[in-house]
Parts: sequence; structure tokens; C-alpha cells
Amino acid sequence: MESKHNQLIEQACRFIEKNNGDVSLTCIAQHVMASPYHFHRLFKSIMGITPKEYANAYRQKLIKKALVQDGSITDAIYQSGFNANSRFYENATAILGMTPTNWRTGGKNIAIFFAIAQCSLGSILVAQSEKGICAIMLGDDAELLLEDLQKQFPLAELIGANKEFEQVIAQVIGFIELPKQPLSLPLDIQGTVFQQKVWQALLDIPFGSTMTYQEIADKIGTPKAYRAVANACAANKLAVAIPCHRVIRQNGELSGYRWGIERKAKLLQTEALNNTSTGKKE
Repeated sequence: MESKHNQLIEQACRFIEKNNGDVSLTCIAQHVMASPYHFHRLFKSIMGITPKEYANAYRQKLIKKALVQDGSITDAIYQSGFNANSRFYENATAILGMTPTNWRTGGKNIAIFFAIAQCSLGSILVAQSEKGICAIMLGDDAELLLEDLQKQFPLAELIGANKEFEQVIAQVIGFIELPKQPLSLPLDIQGTVFQQKVWQALLDIPFGSTMTYQEIADKIGTPKAYRAVANACAANKLAVAIPCHRVIRQNGELSGYRWGIERKAKLLQTEALNNTSTGKKE
């Protein structure tokens, strides 16, 4: 039965994509020969998002692809399934993280402040856009971290740390060493609807505690989407600030971590020790 349901949802996804996301729930349900109510519940339970959210995410993918091609921005908007410019521009910054013009030019004229330093977990790169912290990356090679940032914004103006930003990275490093309270800096969180649901659930995990991928899936109301939860954790670019290190497997073992399984183990060990030393139980 589960395989049959998965096939039905896959068929629905292809239908949504064929129509560039511009298709109603009733029309999709008719295509897969299911009632709208049953189909909506089944789609969300398997995919983790609603059919409408999937359609919006697909349109976002199309607009990003279209904007780097030749042609006007208006043409790109209509090619991506938006029936009116106003519908797109109302949400353009949330979709792209910047204006359509700046996205098309690879972030040209966008200023991103960054700094690279050392912490107990190795090299750390912190980057900040005008909206807030947009990247906290960990690694063994500082140059590779900078290359990763440059790939994200190839034409942005990357500005090395000034005195004001040195205070920001010092605050982030202090937080990395002991993340007992949420980072008291604005975050520029960019991701799909489903990713943001997962990341918000991660922010609710108390210091010194862990949850499984299945528990996160249950919490956001999509119990069958635990694999998608794992993928959302892997897509997180804000190390520790969005605490994906606090998510473990059902059997209690540690799974993969974008910045290395050893760092994940160290973070959890540090939190457990500090939680015990204060006599606090979450």
C-alpha cells in the first residue's frame, strides 16, 4: 500500500511540474483519481509539505533557473508559472534572498561581510548580509570555507572583517563554544517552506537534549517525511545557530553531519557535560 501511495504522489509531482506549478488542488486530485481531501492529507504526510507549497517551491526553482538565462525578468517570471508580476515581486526577496536583478547578476552590488577565525571545532567562517547572519560554516581548511561562500554569491562584494564585524564573529564563537541560549543576532535564513519548518523545530530543541529525525517529522505533522527531515538538516548553512547537531538516529546513534561527525559528537558531549554540571535536566 505504501508503494502505491508513493507512486500516486510521484505522479502528482510530475503533473505539478508539467504545469509549472500553476494548477489547482482539485485538478491535481482529478489527475491522480483521488478525492481532494484524501489526496491533500496523503501528499502532506509523505512529502512534508502541501501540494500548494510544493508548487510554490517548484516555481521558485524555475525562476532561479530562468533569471540566469538571457531574456527579460518579466519573461522569466511568466515562464516560471507566475501569472502576474505582482505575485512574484511581493515575495521576491523571500524567494531569492535579494532582488531579482541582483540574483541575475550573481549577487552583484550585494555586500556580504565575512570573517574567518579559529574555534574549538576548527576553522569557522561567519558571513552577514543586510538581513542578518547568512552563513556559519565549520571546517579544517579556511580557504575551502571561503570558496564555498564565493560559490553561493559569485559576484557579491565580499568584505573582510572590520572592527565592527570582529565583534560579531567574537559573539558567534562564544556561542559556538557554549550554545546555552539562542544566538542573539538576526539570522538571514533562506530555504524552502519545508526546510524552514524543520529548522524552526530544531530551534525548539533544548540545550543538552536531542531528538530523532522521526520525532522532528512527527512534530511538524509529517510523520512519513523523516528522510526529508534528514535532508533539511544536511542543507542547514547556519552551524549550531540552527542546531541540527541535536538530531540523531532512532537507535540513538549519530548520523552524518555537514561539518563532520566528530564535530557533532563534540558539540553534544560539551552540551551534555555543561547540562549535567549545572544540575539542570531538560
